[in-house]
Amino acid sequence: MAIGAAALGLLALLLGCSGHSAEAQNSGRVDMPKCILSGNWTNDLASTVLFGSVSNTGVFSGVYQTAVSSSGNPIPPSPLQGIQHQRDNATFGFTVYWNASKSVTVFAGQCFVVEGGKELLKTVWLLRAEAASREDDWGATKVGTNTFYRTK
Repeated sequence: MAIGAAALGLLALLLGCSGHSAEAQNSGRVDMPKCILSGNWTNDLASTVLFGSVSNTGVFSGVYQTAVSSSGNPIPPSPLQGIQHQRDNATFGFTVYWNASKSVTVFAGQCFVVEGGKELLKTVWLLRAEAASREDDWGATKVGTNTFYRTK
């Protein structure tokens, strides 16, 4: 699945990919346990995501199964692609291509290791639905947040 140039640009914007390293700004911090993104996660709305293994360049793919549906009907699983910084408590972003609708969602977030070694993902998302016309464009984008918790 190819991610459109616009989605990649938005993902880069959300991740703050300016091409400059932030290493010097973080040099005084205490080392934290590394958060591993790959695996199964469930969010606060009971949607699930499976992230495959993360490559050595930070690229990953997976499957998103939403529990949220305005129609009340189940929505089939949808593919995702993303990228993660290879650092402790790393920032990441991914795009979900919704199979059941003409929409796409871009997530940006950070992985945290919290009390007892538990991992969680704090995310913000933009969902863009296809607008029927330019006049309907005003309501085609939604924004929200989710927290995901590791299940496996």
